[in-house]
Amino acid sequence: MNEREQRGILIAATSRITRKGSVWLVPSQTVSPGAKYTVCPDEQSPHCTCPDHETRGVVCKHIYAVQCVIRREQSEDGTETLTQSVTVTETIQRKTYPQKWRQYNAAQCGEKDKFQTLLRSLCDMVKEPAIPAGRGRPRIAMSDSIFMACFKVYSTVSGRRFMCDLDDAREKGYIEKTPHFNSIFNALENPELAPILAQLIIASSLPLREVEQDFAIDSSGFTSSRFHRWFDHKYGKERQEHDWVKAHIVCGVKTNVVVAVEIHDRNTNDCPLLPSLLETAVANGKVRELSADKGYTSEANFQALAKHEVAGFIPFRCHTTGGIGGLFAKAFHYFSLCREEFLEHYHKRSNVESTFSMMKAKFGDAVRSKTDVAMKNEVLCKILCHNICCLISAMYELGITPVFQQMLGCTQNTAAAH
Repeated sequence: MNEREQRGILIAATSRITRKGSVWLVPSQTVSPGAKYTVCPDEQSPHCTCPDHETRGVVCKHIYAVQCVIRREQSEDGTETLTQSVTVTETIQRKTYPQKWRQYNAAQCGEKDKFQTLLRSLCDMVKEPAIPAGRGRPRIAMSDSIFMACFKVYSTVSGRRFMCDLDDAREKGYIEKTPHFNSIFNALENPELAPILAQLIIASSLPLREVEQDFAIDSSGFTSSRFHRWFDHKYGKERQEHDWVKAHIVCGVKTNVVVAVEIHDRNTNDCPLLPSLLETAVANGKVRELSADKGYTSEANFQALAKHEVAGFIPFRCHTTGGIGGLFAKAFHYFSLCREEFLEHYHKRSNVESTFSMMKAKFGDAVRSKTDVAMKNEVLCKILCHNICCLISAMYELGITPVFQQMLGCTQNTAAAH
């Protein structure tokens, strides 16, 4: 009995599996609550809509669960057998990645101090906008505003409790003076901050461009305090759910550094954004291969990958035939005929999931801001903080010394190209 069959027996024993016509609905064990996979338990070629079956073409745990339920329903005497324990005789080998604990501990212990130093170096690259002299209080420098906003997001505390850290940063010379905490919120409301943060994210990834050549792309949402409400005519009542901001990123699979990012609203589709994100990644480093889930499967995306001579590893849905020809058909035949070789590269896509997990675990999976502009800027600050933390880890584990001033020209050229 293999591991998938063991899990299938567990699902059949603990979950509610329902039949709908000729197919069965099996609850997902990893996706959001309420999600279900459709299983067709055909004896010749059983099929399931889960990623494990569609990508690897194996009999997944959901198919095993349905087969277990069918055998239980077809029992002649109507009795059920409850398995108390299952012994797995197959030896499962999994690739593990050892942690360099000495370097990791040193990076974590000194992260906060080095974070402020690197963030200040990045902020020094920002050119101050020309503002005519006028009455009123003197304006806070743009570089100081970015430093305060990013440092506040890094702290994960409220604006009022953050003022002690800001006083400490002023004493160390990172900012000119300590403003009122509302000034931090006003900085996030500035629409001119988003393109600057996007360029700083690129600049923070450049010290690692010699390390990263394989990348992954995906998107994830950051919830907000706002609610999206609608009237459900089917059930005759009003429903609501949290609104969220969607971040689309391309990250390296070794250091998890983000090399390209776009922030859009909750309903933006992933597939059309691959060409623009890939162009940004290629403009700032060498991209050898890009892994993505089946949501990015399209002829336009395969053409974009071929244009930049990037090997794309994107799986296909079960009903795909490749009949449209072109690069789409070539990629489909490679996926169908060279499945093991494809999976050796495609498994790197899990690193983009790890990247989002790192961001949300460290800086929160929600934004405190309430306006569209501020929510977008806050997510960009989270990504910039994540990149700086990746740089600090690389300083200890890889011996890299980031120098941003030497890369200012590259950042400016990239901005002009877009």
